[in-house]
Amino acid sequence: MNTNPRQLLLLDEVRQRKSTTVEQLADTLGVTLQTVRRDVQRLAEQGLVKRFHGGVRVPTSTVENLAHTQRETLNAEGKARIARAVAAQVPNDCSLILNIGTTTEAIARALQHHRGLRVLTNNLNVAALLSGNPDCEVIVAGGVVRARDRGIVGEAAVDFIRQFRVDIALIGISGIEIDGTLRDFDYREVKVAQTIIEHAREVWLAADHTKFHRPAMVQLATLAQIDRLFTDEPPPEPFPALLQEAEVLCTVA
Repeated sequence: MNTNPRQLLLLDEVRQRKSTTVEQLADTLGVTLQTVRRDVQRLAEQGLVKRFHGGVRVPTSTVENLAHTQRETLNAEGKARIARAVAAQVPNDCSLILNIGTTTEAIARALQHHRGLRVLTNNLNVAALLSGNPDCEVIVAGGVVRARDRGIVGEAAVDFIRQFRVDIALIGISGIEIDGTLRDFDYREVKVAQTIIEHAREVWLAADHTKFHRPAMVQLATLAQIDRLFTDEPPPEPFPALLQEAEVLCTVA
């Protein structure tokens, strides 16, 4: 099930505070304690927060991402807006790389009516979505398939991608930290994503607002390596200045 705007605000508050009480959330959001408790219960069932007596905290780990099914439901509407904004900027008759992630999968859905695309991916979900488009040629990287999200990782995938240079890399990310570093959880996935960045003429990052200030263990890149950012809300401080310094064009969907 999708999260509604109030629940996204609640989730943002919990992530900013790391730990908070039901009373504080009710006061901040201007809703009743009962409404907060219902929202917290729903978010806890999705694994997005952890409840404790009288309060709630983040379950965030710097070493392990949320499950794929949980990430699919988290801000699905925002990711769909991002996907439509990206697809509107992708021309027909170009070459793309799409990496692992639920946002890139949303982009694949939005590209299903494009013509003349040649798409390289290490994401079997992306490949399945775009292979139904007769005007799209899909090339799948070889390597180890992660059962939890059908992502392809490992040295074989890195070696395969090195054979190509595409017009646009469309990448997702797990977290953007306060210093402008782009981070993820799996070292093997990061090595593939770094190779994708190196073998694209332009790099477009698709990241919804929940990715800002989110910690993860492995550095993938910096904002200076990105040409465009697509997100669903204006980036919080200090990211506007960091984006300007890195000369990243930001599109808010």
